[in-house]
Amino acid sequence: MKNIEIITAQNVVLQYELAGLRERALAFFLDLVLLVISLSILLAIGSAMLVYYPTVSVVFTIAIICVFIFYSLAMEIWNKGRSLGKMALGIQVIKVVGGRATFSDYAARWVFRLIDIYFSFGAIASILVVSSVKAQRIGDVVANTAVVKVKPSMDLNLTDLLAIHDKSRTYTPRYAQARKLQEEDALLIKMTLDRYRRFKNDAHEEALVLLTQKITKVLGIENREGDLVKFLQVVLQDYVILSR
Repeated sequence: MKNIEIITAQNVVLQYELAGLRERALAFFLDLVLLVISLSILLAIGSAMLVYYPTVSVVFTIAIICVFIFYSLAMEIWNKGRSLGKMALGIQVIKVVGGRATFSDYAARWVFRLIDIYFSFGAIASILVVSSVKAQRIGDVVANTAVVKVKPSMDLNLTDLLAIHDKSRTYTPRYAQARKLQEEDALLIKMTLDRYRRFKNDAHEEALVLLTQKITKVLGIENREGDLVKFLQVVLQDYVILSR
């Protein structure tokens, strides 16, 4: 599993899991299937209209060519780095240096699809995604982008989560409400605590405050024990014990 860390303008470090070759290939083929279906519908409409309006053939031909050529570029620009295939696979294009990708970034990725995917039948893209540290094809390197998973992989993260502390069966949780948490909530708590320990700054301290306020509200905890870090550690530990 490959990960990438991005430092935001507020000096907050975000960690993403990079999308692998399988997810990216499946997203590409799903987009291709959707394109074929869309173009087939356009062709059917165009054929029906040609009976009454023969002159529209040129318009439909141009429309079909534009849809095929510009689909990926238009979708990534309008949908924040996600085509329909990427949305289905839960992956997204982001800037490696932080911030939102611009039109020129998406355009660079789109132009180099010719080399990465079409001219080489996907061979170049496959080799680079598998072998490069940031799973980047040529277009990604030029645009300084990466394709990441929107949601973290649960299997390994859950194993890591359950290894936080191995308590005996005699342990009594302080906050029984912790069982209401979802797995994603627990992972967010753990990630926030880890980031605070590694990068102690105002931004991560503020993240602790906001997360604590959210957790106490969701769980209905009125009397919080200990400081922010201790409280979140206890809630996380209680979740691990109660959810086993």
